[in-house]
Amino acid sequence: MAQHRISHIELDEDTILWRNADVEQERRVAIYDLIEENSFKPLRAVEAGHNGPYRLKLSVQDGRLAMDIRNDADEPLELIVLGLARFRRPIREYFAICDSYYQAIRKATPGEIETIDMARRGVHNHAAELLVERLEGKVETDFPTARRLFTLICVLHIKG
Repeated sequence: MAQHRISHIELDEDTILWRNADVEQERRVAIYDLIEENSFKPLRAVEAGHNGPYRLKLSVQDGRLAMDIRNDADEPLELIVLGLARFRRPIREYFAICDSYYQAIRKATPGEIETIDMARRGVHNHAAELLVERLEGKVETDFPTARRLFTLICVLHIKG
């Protein structure tokens, strides 16, 4: 039976520019949720007879997202590289709105927090749709998995 899912995820620690408690919490939750439930089917690996589960390492190399996909024995299956130019604005917007959200949690009214959270979800959803689009023909994934992957792409941030 095929297990087209991610069983382990790793972020390239050298890629991460900065950390704070809020970003670390987002990273932990995204990884936990992603491992618990995801749909991830790398098409070339599947065509070559690999049915998962998969190990995934995310990094940013030369301004591109590198998705190093491996089998459970940690043997390389394929490397998918995506340009990040179309993600720069959503990443910048997501960080800005998350910063506003974390500040609001500490001092805003529930209505203000809800408004900011709705905007944050909107940016996040748009970016997840963009990721699904960019992965088309390379990886089949569902929307919740794309949302969590986008969170991790944000954690990696873009150098430069």
